[in-house]
Amino acid sequence: MQKLLLAVDRFSTFIGQLFAWSVVGLTALISWEVFNRYVLNNPHAWVLDAQIMLYGTLFMCAGAYTLSKAGHVRGDVLYGFFRPRTQATIDLTLYILFFLPGIFAMTWAGWSYFNDSLAIREQTFNADPLPVYPFKFIIPFAGAVLLLQGLVEIARCVICLRQGEWPSREHDVEEVDVEKLKDMVHVKDADIEALDEIVVKQGKHS
Repeated sequence: MQKLLLAVDRFSTFIGQLFAWSVVGLTALISWEVFNRYVLNNPHAWVLDAQIMLYGTLFMCAGAYTLSKAGHVRGDVLYGFFRPRTQATIDLTLYILFFLPGIFAMTWAGWSYFNDSLAIREQTFNADPLPVYPFKFIIPFAGAVLLLQGLVEIARCVICLRQGEWPSREHDVEEVDVEKLKDMVHVKDADIEALDEIVVKQGKHS
């Protein structure tokens, strides 16, 4: 079971990392359009639509990736103080009551939107139209991947309820731990305070 859970984690991670490259495309596209608009005085009508589609794709395809890393924002500040079994009970209840119906509805409706868009070969409304149906396909695709990752999280809740502790998950990029960074570069708090005093003194003299 654990191998299956980690395999889905790796799949969600792959999808997230793959579509993260859209940031590069989005940055290049915006930079290119700014140059064309303000330097060459030659703006393009389709670029804004392309930017919105790229950003929407990035946003939607990051959902399963973020869930696989337990990175979504939690509204309950007391959650971290609860025992694992209590956390799992809360999570399982919320997954069943809200997550599954919501994501299933999004996936189902997204598939209908995509099919309707594909049937009429829907395009954007501007001087240089772009096809919309490839972008609308991202809705059911992202929903299906997120639903799969959600089922894995539900399985983790059940395992935690049985064993009393959370099973392991795939890890990726982590936020910088300041204390670990200090140990790595052999910097002490006293050194930082001394450096601050030197900067303050130099500021006064200047």
